[in-house]
Amino acid sequence: MPILGVIFYFYKSPRFIPEEIIKAKLVSLFILTVILPILLYFLLKTLGKVQSIYLATTKERIIPLILNCFVIIIVLQRIITPSQIVELYFFFVGILISTMACLTLALFKFKASIHMISVSGLFMFFAILSIHFSININGTLALMAIIMGAVATSRLHLNAHNYKELIMGGFVGAIPQLILVPYWL
Repeated sequence: MPILGVIFYFYKSPRFIPEEIIKAKLVSLFILTVILPILLYFLLKTLGKVQSIYLATTKERIIPLILNCFVIIIVLQRIITPSQIVELYFFFVGILISTMACLTLALFKFKASIHMISVSGLFMFFAILSIHFSININGTLALMAIIMGAVATSRLHLNAHNYKELIMGGFVGAIPQLILVPYWL
């Protein structure tokens, strides 16, 4: 989801950003937010710290969430800095806050839906960008609302989560993005 947010930002932003910078940021983010987590998963699976990709228990979620916090911190320090692209910087700060909140919930034995956290955070980022840049992306927001509903329905259908876990995931993803709005809007 972070890479989708960054692609959307570069596509919709009225600011001029050189194409080389866009490509470098996208490649770097793809490596750190897609490839590295996959490699870390296989490492954790080999070490016996996780049983499956589904992270069915709250105990299994703790180490991957801690590692994800470190990955997001690296992104914030090396790739998306506030002096370059402030909107994306605070998007990733929101992701970090959501990840830390999910980790805290896991420590208290509550399994919030990480799927809902990511899709609701992305939805809120899109909505805030629409206001910030005064652009009409109602179609995108409607599509994101449908995707959020589909994600929630699929998680319920697979018995991966209950309603409380889905609702909590939605709030954990959206609230940090809303809280950070005054810092960049």
